[in-house]
Amino acid sequence: MLRIASRDWFALAGTLIYLALILVAIFADRIATHDPSEILYTGRYRIARNLPMSWDHLLGTTHGGRDIFSQLVYGSRSAVVVGLTAAFCVAAIGTLLGLLSGFFRGWVDTVVMRLADVVLGLPFLPFVIVLAALTRPGTATIVFSVAVLLWPNTARVIRSQVLTVRERAFVEAARVTGCSTWRILFVHVAPSILPLSFLYGSIAVGWAILTEASASFLGFGDPSVISWGGMLQDAYASQAMGRGAYNWFIPPGLCIVLVVLAGFFISRGYEEILFPKLRS
Repeated sequence: MLRIASRDWFALAGTLIYLALILVAIFADRIATHDPSEILYTGRYRIARNLPMSWDHLLGTTHGGRDIFSQLVYGSRSAVVVGLTAAFCVAAIGTLLGLLSGFFRGWVDTVVMRLADVVLGLPFLPFVIVLAALTRPGTATIVFSVAVLLWPNTARVIRSQVLTVRERAFVEAARVTGCSTWRILFVHVAPSILPLSFLYGSIAVGWAILTEASASFLGFGDPSVISWGGMLQDAYASQAMGRGAYNWFIPPGLCIVLVVLAGFFISRGYEEILFPKLRS
């Protein structure tokens, strides 16, 4: 993946951001300086509220006496779980339905594309909020919402590519040699469109993390999980901006921005790699 990304600076930058996020999530317990949920106390046994940045607390502490840097580091785990799981679901559903729609055409194509039209008409964030309110807020709800709402974009692009691939000579040769329909679909056609699946899966990572942050900020996230959106909601409720506590709300906001930008960088870079004519 890095070898392909190195051919474009945008794709390389996005890939490195994702790799850094994954590494921080894996080694969060070693990078974090405190327990992110622990209420800290000063030497006089007072809650360590709103402490400034120092060597003991690299980003200071929250109004509740918790270490901000540790929360930021552990928040990467929630981002990775939500982002990668949702991306896999979006890519898998979109790729499968796009393959079936483009290869079989006919009524299968009609049903899948009309279903995609209906899903594309659903408002994204309101749907997530309503679903979280009606069910148990948590990672599963966010992943389900993103998978349900984002697969049509992947399916439409995969379908258009399959319509072209199914008419190529190597597919016709496979038919002549007696290969079954499903073997042609998954052995000969599917490998040709997998790079597109990866492309749209990488975009879904940023969307999933942004959705989780939005739901957590609005109070529809899992309160037992440390997340960047939850940090922003806590900072907002404590009026951190009014008190000038920029060390509290800027770091998680910046992390969310970087992850979303990483998905954009990868999509921009890989489009030019997969479709060289776009360079002109």
